[in-house]
Parts: sequence; C-alpha cells; structure tokens
Amino acid sequence: MKHRHFVRAALTLVMAGLALSAQAQEFPPKKTISMVVGFAAGGAADTGARIIAKKLGENIGASVVIDNRPGAGGNIAHQFTAQGPVDGSVILFGSVGPLTIAQHMMKLPYDPVKDLAPLTMGVNFPNVLVVGAHTGIKTFAEFVAYAKKNPGKLDFASTGPGSASHLAGELLNDMAKIDTVHIPYKGGAPALQDLLGGRVASYYSTLSTSLPHIETGKLIPLASTGTQRLTALPKIPTIAESGYPGFSATNWYAFVASSKVPKPVLDRWNTELVKVLKSPDVVEALNSHGLTPLPGTRDELAKYMEKETATWGRIIRERKITME
Repeated sequence: MKHRHFVRAALTLVMAGLALSAQAQEFPPKKTISMVVGFAAGGAADTGARIIAKKLGENIGASVVIDNRPGAGGNIAHQFTAQGPVDGSVILFGSVGPLTIAQHMMKLPYDPVKDLAPLTMGVNFPNVLVVGAHTGIKTFAEFVAYAKKNPGKLDFASTGPGSASHLAGELLNDMAKIDTVHIPYKGGAPALQDLLGGRVASYYSTLSTSLPHIETGKLIPLASTGTQRLTALPKIPTIAESGYPGFSATNWYAFVASSKVPKPVLDRWNTELVKVLKSPDVVEALNSHGLTPLPGTRDELAKYMEKETATWGRIIRERKITME
C-alpha cells in the first residue's frame, strides 16, 4: 500500500514538473511582446524594428510593440533588457555600440556578454557621410581639405557615444589625420534635425534617414563607410576608395534577450526571427531603406560580436576615445 502511494505521489510530482516546464516554455511568452529599441523614433533602428515587428506579430499571433528607450548611445535600452523580465516577453533590437563598443569606454551596469543572449543578426549596413547644404562642401575631398585647414572647426553628429556613427568619425580622424569634433545625440532623428537646421555640419547617417533629404538637395552625400558603394547612391564613392584603403565602419542591429530567458524560448525566438528576416516582403521593405537583413544562428551572432568587440576595443585604446 505504501509503495502504491509513493509511486502515485512521485508520478504527481513528475506531471506537475512537466506542466510547469511546458508553461515556462510557452510561446509566445505573452500576448504582448516588447521589442526594445535604444534610439528615438524615426531613425534607422526604429524603422527596421517596425518593419520586422509587424510581420513577427502576424506570424506568432501576438502584439509586438516597439518600446523606444533612447539615451546613452543605446545603453539604457540594453541595460533594461539585461535586467528586465526573464520570461522571453522582451527582446531587444540591439546595436553595435552597446553590444561591442561601450564596454571599452565606460563601466557598464550590465555585461553585454554575460547578461544578454544572442538571438540572430538583424541587419547590417554602411553609413553615409553627409553634410548640410549650408556648409558649401560638395565632395569628400573638400571635406577633408577643409578639416585639415581648420582643425576643430568641422563637427559631426552621431547617435551617441560609442555608436557606429561615432566610431566612423573617429576612424576617419585617425586615418586622415584631421580633427573633426564629435556631437552626440540620442538617435538618428534628432541628429538629422540639427543637421538640417544648420546646427551641426556633418553626420555619418544611415541611408534610410538621410536619403529623402539627399533627394531634395538639403543634404550632400560625400562618401559611404562600407567596402562597397551603396546601391541607391552608385555615384558616391566609399571612404576606402577615396584615399583611405581599409576604411570600414558598418552599422548593424542584432536581436538579443536577457540571458536568463530559458534556452528553449531563446531558440524559438531565433527560429521566428529568422523566418521573418527571410520573408520576401520584409527583405524588400528593409532593402528599400538601405538595410540588408542577415539572419543566422545564435552561435554565428555570438562569434561575430566577439570579433567586433576585439576590433573596436583596439581602435578605442589606440585612439584613446572617451565617452565625451
């Protein structure tokens, strides 16, 4: 009799454990999913996130809400995700700065490697160096020549300290031996607003942010920061082919979540996000904004982040770049 009671009790515990496990791995974790973005609405990160979120919500049968948390070059959003809910209901459209650069420039209240789990690469794209029409500068050669004759007189906007747009400017300062001044903003939209208003001279902008104003002549594109010319601006050279071979400073956004989220949920997010990023309509929409989707495995993203961390860490140390 005692044996039967023991077996029954043991089976009850096992079934309860299985039920709890299934509940913990339920997907989607909630009917409303937060997709956190570390920059203000209107920039490339926000634009890409909204395109992806719409399709993702349709696929998983949940409401995917964009949660803009700008500030500190995107670090506020990354800290929130690292220290936030661990049920998988919060995913982050993370950026190169907070994930691989900021740790070399400041003491962070979170560890990008230990506290954030890779899900998949999202999009990768170069920036384009643009100047306001008010500067009178028409070419990249004129930009460099003016900077050399007037040290500290030309400034450039970025989406925040340690962002790809910041590091692109610092890399050009180093390779061209010029002194342009960094002006950080909380995202692409406010940076663009000040550029158009004549309050800053230049900006290493995403194509999606600047193209409408390039087409109207309010912004002048000088060069792109990748290894190949932009399809939408085929006549605009890369910085690498403009006298600085080896120059490359691409921007990228990748999906990550709290590392405390159960592995089955993290793996499921990879599956769902990759499916969205391979959807023809999403690919077309992202490409129209100059964003190239590059979905992959969780391990591939982890290795890519490790490589980027080492590369930018070296440049930051050699250039003695700070958060100022």
